[in-house]
Amino acid sequence: MAIRPTDDLATATAVEMAAMVRERRASPVEITEAVLARIAACEPRLNAFAALDAEGARAAARAAEEAVTRGATLGPLHGVPVTIKDIQAVAGLPTRRGSRLSDATPATADAPLVARLRAAGAIVLGKTTSTEHGWTAVSHNPLTGATHNPWAHGLTSGGSSSGAAALAGAGCGPLHLGTDGAGSIRLPAHFCGAVGFKPTYGRVPYVPHPNNGAISHAGPITRSVADAALMFSVMAGPHPLDHTTLGETFAAEVPPGGVRGLRIAYSPDLGHARVDPEVAALVEAAVRALEAAGGTVEQVTPPWGPDGPALERRIWGGAYRPFLPKDAAEAAQMDPGLVACTEAYRDFSFMDGHAAQGRRIAYAAAVNDWFGTAGFDLLATPSASVAAFPVGLQRPPHWERHDWDWLVWAEFSYPFNLSHGPAVSVPCGRTAAGLPVGLQLAGPRLADSLVLQAAAGFLESQPFRPAFATP
Repeated sequence: MAIRPTDDLATATAVEMAAMVRERRASPVEITEAVLARIAACEPRLNAFAALDAEGARAAARAAEEAVTRGATLGPLHGVPVTIKDIQAVAGLPTRRGSRLSDATPATADAPLVARLRAAGAIVLGKTTSTEHGWTAVSHNPLTGATHNPWAHGLTSGGSSSGAAALAGAGCGPLHLGTDGAGSIRLPAHFCGAVGFKPTYGRVPYVPHPNNGAISHAGPITRSVADAALMFSVMAGPHPLDHTTLGETFAAEVPPGGVRGLRIAYSPDLGHARVDPEVAALVEAAVRALEAAGGTVEQVTPPWGPDGPALERRIWGGAYRPFLPKDAAEAAQMDPGLVACTEAYRDFSFMDGHAAQGRRIAYAAAVNDWFGTAGFDLLATPSASVAAFPVGLQRPPHWERHDWDWLVWAEFSYPFNLSHGPAVSVPCGRTAAGLPVGLQLAGPRLADSLVLQAAAGFLESQPFRPAFATP
């Protein structure tokens, strides 16, 4: 079997890795060792793992190689390494959720998504860092500390899928499972120069299903849209433990066509959001590229846009109100920002939450109806208002300080958690300081294939070339 140079093999796409295994051009063991070597070169400087299970991955790779040797039927991800955010259970590893107060007992079984990935032949490398209970989109937590941006040490990789995006951006394997309650797949992808896809709510099972107002999604963080589609196809489909899951499954290939013939709305601010000028300029240029690739673009202010901030803060505060510490000793073990958020909503009642969910239902209807009545296939926006900033802060230094409200620079992502529609962040350029910026493409509920199609078309016309220098 021909062996490619280690870094070249480690930074291959999942599509390439799976093909190499099927065609016996590289073995699962060779691929896994190459990715582990790449991780060793980047860790612990990135600090992207809550638990790296190198020996477990090697054992799985040997079993996968033996299956190839005996001519067994191979799954679509056979021999392809994957990481799991430390929100979903992996058998034999604890699920700590970035919290000192969590249970350190190892899980006895895989979460359904992990089981599906393994059944498709994927090699689980371990668990990646998350902010405490996924509450914020910056990359530090009390348990594992700060996860660093692969483009600039000392800057945030985003969150709450912090380690997943950092590893994707650093070229440490092709597939990384994230979760997203207000942008936690797309925002770190934006900061790290990766592709982050949040599918339609219900496409991918989320078990145990969280009691947080139906905002949490699971999806892939990758470096190519083709890899995101492949991973999505393996994870999608109904599951008996998640009553919200939908029946449709998906092909592993991205539909052809790109953006040609699509009618795309473009909103630089949703009618209310502040955006740093350098980010705005890069996204504006990306939108012009959508036009050049055959899309019809119209700048708009969606009527539902300005209704988002107040509603989201009620939804978010209500979702995290249950984490209010019971005493000062417990508070001292927690992220101070999470404590401040729960304190801000200390008096948030059941009726407050019930009323907020009623407003959210109306908001979701308004978003999804707008696409149809306005005649738009997709909406293009910035993925976030800012590029990466120093770890340890909730907002960049040039924005006004706040103890917990990071949402002010993430006003573009949560509307599609509230509406349950699909949205993807794709890298669209770099700032003068060399920091990645993302373009978000979002659609109405169930338009997953179209969102992926457009994202692939954009990156085909505007390739983003990561600098895989060791961080």
